[in-house]
Amino acid sequence: MCPATERSSRIVRGVEFHDFIPSGNQAVNPALYEIENAAIDREGLLWSALYRAAPWRARVLLDLGCGSGFWLPRYREAAQVIGIEPDPHLLDLARDRTGTARVLHGSAEHIPLGDASVDVVHARFAYFFPHREFDPSPGLEEVRRVLTPGGRLVVVDNDTEVGEFADLLKASPWAATQGQDTYARDWWRLKGATTTAVMSSWRFDSPTDLEAVLRLEFPGDVVDTWLTAHPGRLHLSYGYLLHVWERD
Repeated sequence: MCPATERSSRIVRGVEFHDFIPSGNQAVNPALYEIENAAIDREGLLWSALYRAAPWRARVLLDLGCGSGFWLPRYREAAQVIGIEPDPHLLDLARDRTGTARVLHGSAEHIPLGDASVDVVHARFAYFFPHREFDPSPGLEEVRRVLTPGGRLVVVDNDTEVGEFADLLKASPWAATQGQDTYARDWWRLKGATTTAVMSSWRFDSPTDLEAVLRLEFPGDVVDTWLTAHPGRLHLSYGYLLHVWERD
């Protein structure tokens, strides 16, 4: 969830992914990111909101930027599940996760699927973080191409204003682009999307796991300050924004 410091292009199988930004968390430590994924939304509030925003039962669902494929097995009600991931180092992890989903090498700007072939697209913390230095419109146009008429893109974004996770963002150096800033919400509104706020949490099995994940995501001094103020904690409140965009 912390932003990468450099954009990157990689050429794989003749395709150059200009939009590929190696993640600063999962790509660095996939095993620790598994612990982070397992801590997300144990209450099921975010998951229920995702389904209300765009039901996927008996539909074709695309997980865009699926990473190591942690969430792919949860879409079992879908008629078909497709994962797209630009990082070749994560592709095998995703393919080993489940035998039911198709996992393909691609990116937001290069989705290797036909026109109007997908009913629902999910993007969690992948590509669609608009800010003043980055406009993800090319990826949105590619999503428009693969969505069926009336199909929906649901983007899971960080709420940068409400919750303890937002407080950590505000205290971090990248707050100018990801914290204390409603730019992303405004950008999606101008694109015709609706935005819904969902308050959930991270919940860990041990304080050690919580600390390790915080240190993966935030600067050490910010983490030290938070841990001193919250000794022994197993959870923190985490606000999400769901940006829902529908193809006409």
